[in-house]
Amino acid sequence: MMIRSSVRRIGMTGFLLAMSPLPLIFLFAETGNISGLPFWRLIFAAVAAASIFSCALTLFCKPIAGKFLGVAGAAGGYVSAWPQIMTSPYSALTATVLLISIIFMLADFEIQGPFIRKTLVETQKPVWEIFLNHPARLLVVTFLGLCAMGTLLLLLPVAAENRAVGFVDAAFTAVSAVCVTGLIVLDTPNDFTGYGQFFILILIQLGGLGIMGLTTVGLHAMGRRISLTHERVLASMADTNHKDLVQSLVTILKFTFAAEGVGAILLTIMFYAAGDTGSQAVWRGIFTAVSAFCNAGFALQSDSLMSWQTTPAVLHVVALLIIFGGMAPATTLVIPKWLAGRQVPIPARIALIASGALLVLGTVFILAFEWGGLLAGLSFLDKIQNAWFQSATLRTAGFNSLDIPGIANPTFLLMIAFMFIGGSPGGTAGGVKTTTVGILAMTFFANITNREEVILQNRRITAATISRAVTIVGSGLLLWFGVVLMLEVTQPQIPIRDLIFEATSALGTVGLSTGATGLLDEVGKIIIIIAMFCGRIGPVTLFMLLNDTQASSSSRCPDAKIFLT
Repeated sequence: MMIRSSVRRIGMTGFLLAMSPLPLIFLFAETGNISGLPFWRLIFAAVAAASIFSCALTLFCKPIAGKFLGVAGAAGGYVSAWPQIMTSPYSALTATVLLISIIFMLADFEIQGPFIRKTLVETQKPVWEIFLNHPARLLVVTFLGLCAMGTLLLLLPVAAENRAVGFVDAAFTAVSAVCVTGLIVLDTPNDFTGYGQFFILILIQLGGLGIMGLTTVGLHAMGRRISLTHERVLASMADTNHKDLVQSLVTILKFTFAAEGVGAILLTIMFYAAGDTGSQAVWRGIFTAVSAFCNAGFALQSDSLMSWQTTPAVLHVVALLIIFGGMAPATTLVIPKWLAGRQVPIPARIALIASGALLVLGTVFILAFEWGGLLAGLSFLDKIQNAWFQSATLRTAGFNSLDIPGIANPTFLLMIAFMFIGGSPGGTAGGVKTTTVGILAMTFFANITNREEVILQNRRITAATISRAVTIVGSGLLLWFGVVLMLEVTQPQIPIRDLIFEATSALGTVGLSTGATGLLDEVGKIIIIIAMFCGRIGPVTLFMLLNDTQASSSSRCPDAKIFLT
C-alpha cells in the first residue's frame, strides 16, 4: 500500500509539475513571439503557470489550497487564451472541455492510503510552511522569487541603454545572473545602462551567496533567530551541522567579501593602469571581481577577457577568484594545512585533489589540442597562461580569453566533460561536483582491484554516499539528454554540436558558448532559461520536489542478487 500510494503521489505531483509551463508554451505556439503579445495575456499565463506549479507542491499537503490553486491555474490559462477561443470554435471547445475536466477532477480528488494521517497534521499548518519546511521547495521558491524580481528590474526603462528590453531577454539575463551562469543574449556593457549593470551585479551576488543564508545572518545580527525547523532546513541546504549553521554562514560571508574586496582592488589597479578612468576602473574592477568569485562569467567587455589574453596579471587574479569561489570557504581555508602535509577533513581532501587534478589536466590538454590552433599566435608563456586560465574558468565560470567558437573537436569533448563535472560543494559552482566524481573514481578503482570497501584516511565511504553520487550523475545525464533533445527538436537552424555545448554550459552554470546563444529563438531561450535554473538548484533537488523530506523506513526484505557482467 505504501509503494502504490507513493507512486501515485509522485506520479500526480510530477504530472502537475510537467503541466505547469503549458500556459506559456501554448501562448507562444499561437503567435511564435511572446514579446508581441498583449501584456495582460502574458501576466495571466504566468500566473496560471505559477498556480499549477504551486498546486503540484501543495495538493497532497493542503488539499483545499491545492485544489484552489489548480482551479486558479486552469482559469488563468483559459483567460490568457481568450482571443484564440473567441476566433476558433475548435480552440473554444477544447479549452472549455479541459477547464471543466480539471475543475471536476480536482473537486473529486481525495487523499487516500498512508497520506491521510500526514495530511491531517499538515492541514493544521500555514500554507507557507509547506515550502519553508522542505529544503528542495525552499531552494526553488527563493530562486524563483529572485529571478522574477530580477526580470522586473531589467524591464525598467532605466536599465536599458538604447531600447526597451523584451520580456524573454530580461528573464534570460536575470536567470543567467541569479543562477551565476553567464550566458547572454544582450551585450552587458552596451545594451544595459549603469543601473542595469548594477541590477545584474546585485542578482549575481544574491544568487551566488543565497538569499536565505543572507537573511539568516541578518536576523542573527539583529538579535533575532529563526525557528528550529527552519534552521534544520537551512542546515540541510548548506550541508553543515545544525549547531554550526550561523557560524558557517558568517564565515562564508566574511570570506566572500574579503576575496571580492581584494580582487576588486587588484583589478581596479590593473584596469586603471591600462587606460581606464578612475570611475571606470573602480566599477569594472568591482563588477569583474564579484562576477568571477560568484562564478557568473558576466563581463563589462563585449569579448569577455580576450582583449586581456596577453595581460597575465588580470588572468591570474580572475582565475584565483574563480577557483576560490568554486570551492567552499571551509575547503579553501584548509589549503595551507593540506599543502603542509597535515590531515584535513575527507570532503575537503577529495575536493582539493579532484580540483587540482582537473586544473592540471585541463591545462595540459588545452595546450596539446590548441597549441597550433587558438594558441598559435601567442608567446610560449602566454600559451601556458591562457591554457591555465581557460582550464580554471572552464568548469563553471564562463569567462574566456580564447575564441570558443573556434575550438578543435578534442577540446570540445574535453570542455563538455569538464563543464558537466563543475566545481565543488559549498561554493558557487555548478555541475555534478568534484566530490561526486571523486567518490565514483574511488569506487571504480576499488571494484577493479576487487576491494569490497572504499577506504580513505582510514574511513569507509558508505554505500549511501556512493548511491547518492550515482544518483547525482544519473539525474544530471537524464536532464542533460532532455535539454539537448528539446533544443534539437526546436532549434533545427543551429548545428547539433553547438546545441550540445550550449545545453551542457547551461546545466553546468558555466556560461561559455560556441555562438548558439545569439541564434536561439524565443522557444530556445526559454529552454535554456529552464536549463540554467535546473542546473543552479541541482537535478537531484528537482526530483526531491516529488517526495517528502522524510523517507520511509527501511524494509526487511532479503537481498536480491543481480549479475551485472
